[in-house]
Amino acid sequence: MAKASILTPRADDFPRWYQDLIAKAELADNGPVRGTMVIRPYGYGLWERMQAEMDARIKETGTQNAYFPLLIPQSYLTREADHVEGFAPELAVVTHGGGKELEEPAVVRPTSETIVNEYFSKWVQSYRDLPLLINQWANVVRWELRPRLFLRTSEFLWQEGHTAHATYEEAREFAAHIQRDVYGDFLEHVLAMDFVSGRKTLKERFAGAVNTLTLESMMGDGKALQMVTSHELGQNFAKPFNTRYLSKDGTQEYVWQTSWGSTTRMIGALVMTHGDDNGLRVPPRLAQIQAVVLAIKGEEAVLAKVREIGERLRATGIRVHVDDRTDIPFGRRAVDWELKGVPVRVEVGPRDLENGTAMLVRRIPGGKEPVALDAVAGLLPAILQEDQALLLKQSRERRESRTADVSTIGEAVEAVTAGGWARIPWATLGEEGEAALAEHAMTVRCLLAEDGSVPEDGDAPSNVAVVARAY
Repeated sequence: MAKASILTPRADDFPRWYQDLIAKAELADNGPVRGTMVIRPYGYGLWERMQAEMDARIKETGTQNAYFPLLIPQSYLTREADHVEGFAPELAVVTHGGGKELEEPAVVRPTSETIVNEYFSKWVQSYRDLPLLINQWANVVRWELRPRLFLRTSEFLWQEGHTAHATYEEAREFAAHIQRDVYGDFLEHVLAMDFVSGRKTLKERFAGAVNTLTLESMMGDGKALQMVTSHELGQNFAKPFNTRYLSKDGTQEYVWQTSWGSTTRMIGALVMTHGDDNGLRVPPRLAQIQAVVLAIKGEEAVLAKVREIGERLRATGIRVHVDDRTDIPFGRRAVDWELKGVPVRVEVGPRDLENGTAMLVRRIPGGKEPVALDAVAGLLPAILQEDQALLLKQSRERRESRTADVSTIGEAVEAVTAGGWARIPWATLGEEGEAALAEHAMTVRCLLAEDGSVPEDGDAPSNVAVVARAY
């Protein structure tokens, strides 16, 4: 008799499967205010691992962490016209504090370009102060009308980088460096997630930027998700905030700037990219628990052996958890770890001890086999490396197999409606075609050069548009 399904099958109802998995893997819960969320310890542990990996990469660029206030004077946002227009519908505004009406309303941070520039204009005096490279880990509020846990919430966690440079060329190269060597490296080598690297169209560009670079990934249902963005701000914020420096030639010059960010949306992407009908599948390099050692029965010899195996694995550098909660049925615990996507389970019971073996269960490719107890620690490093590579391979194969090259808008709509992406010449699509796609709830996710690289010019006639439905 087939066991009852714990999750709604993805093929039956992908959104319901996603919500089931978030709840049953204990990643998050809905907050008391509509659009907010409570991130549970297992979900927050994933974010902590993401933070650690990205923070190391960010610091390798010479960027330092700082912190700016959550509340921003409303007048700051009005100094850059495109910026305030772009964010106005999403703003949360504080009008009262301490029982009194505020002299000036304060906006709850939707992003920090304005307040950062208020202080950059004080900190930057000379060319010797440049480049100024700052990052902060914080929360932001953007009032969300159609919330979905991790993907779209009114409050979410993120990192936002802000930099000031002496020249346009330096700023442009730094934005590309962040996209390629921080975000791209992290997605590929930690999240094991395939992506397309491109630039946004004018319509999709960040409010106040002169160019937005993006990494877009295909989820399990064929929709796109914007993973991260890196923006060239030009001098659009430097001029209204008077962020200038004294050049080597003795002239006052405005700085050139970038901003870039990634959010807890990546946890949702992790679920939708690697999850299956049995739950999460966490890439080993990301996993806070790479291997769990389970005692099947509460006999002293079994408990001693699982603890010994745990210590051996820990000594090899593997992040391990010993589950000796034998007052909870073994089947329930095994299903729980399966839902949470721990890459490897090592199961030990009385019969295993008699045979000198443990049952090795691999979450990512599936399957299980008995292995010698003394061999477990030696086998796991290679297994984890193999499983990391498999997830990336599966992610890449999904995108490649479900992306169609088309020559008309109708063909693009047909390909996306079938559950994939379309690539169409930008010269064929253009801004009019982009508007037509919106009628089908489809967008241009990014523009690519003819060879698939990031185009230098968004209006180059040889550019290709990547079209999809998106979260």
